[in-house]
Amino acid sequence: METAPLANIVVVLDQPKDVVNVAGVIRVMMNMGLSQLRLVNPDDFDTYRIGGIAHRSEDLTQAAETYDTLQDALSDVVFTVGTSARPRTDQRNYCRPREIAPKIVERSSDGLVALLFGREDRGLTNEGLDLCQTVAIVPTSLEYPSLNLAQACLVLCYEIFLVASENAPLPRGKRDQGPATQSDLEEMYSALDRGLHRIDFFKGDRHPESVMRLLRTILARAEPDLRETRLLRAMGFEMERYFDRT
Repeated sequence: METAPLANIVVVLDQPKDVVNVAGVIRVMMNMGLSQLRLVNPDDFDTYRIGGIAHRSEDLTQAAETYDTLQDALSDVVFTVGTSARPRTDQRNYCRPREIAPKIVERSSDGLVALLFGREDRGLTNEGLDLCQTVAIVPTSLEYPSLNLAQACLVLCYEIFLVASENAPLPRGKRDQGPATQSDLEEMYSALDRGLHRIDFFKGDRHPESVMRLLRTILARAEPDLRETRLLRAMGFEMERYFDRT
């Protein structure tokens, strides 16, 4: 589900020439939770071919809008971030994607924010850059600085997605049973203590109190959840009961 900031972010492609690259951008948008695409004079926008590259993209491609001019595509946008592989001769407000991502999310609460990408073979024109409030440059190796359209889009959209979802909880496994309580932990330690005694682990310089304290330190660092705690407790039980069965 889209968060509100992502719903107000628009990807704008100025005169894209290769439908494969457009499909790559669409796939990136779906990965990063973006749903608004605008194209200015695309050479090719074959939705059938795009669907074969970016699967399940029908909703996004059908909602995509095409424009005759870049000015028209940006007419209702309140903040535009252009992209460039390198600084140009004219001084502009250059930034890195990570630096500008928080501002993009912030400005999206005011209205539509555009992420503007130029034609694959030449990038944005100076006239296109004139319409941008800032220009993001992805840092790359000087020996091979060029990114393709979808790669550049992914870097910028990923940084935005991180900011927009920074407070979202990480997904839990299907077998997740939640955290262990202190009572659960004490039952685990007690079972491990009895099991280690049963196999005669505590001998020589392995003093029970010192070993169990170190074991507590190790497991506290690991922060086992309830399922993991019960597994370790069962290991202690099995050590204790093994000799009763033999």
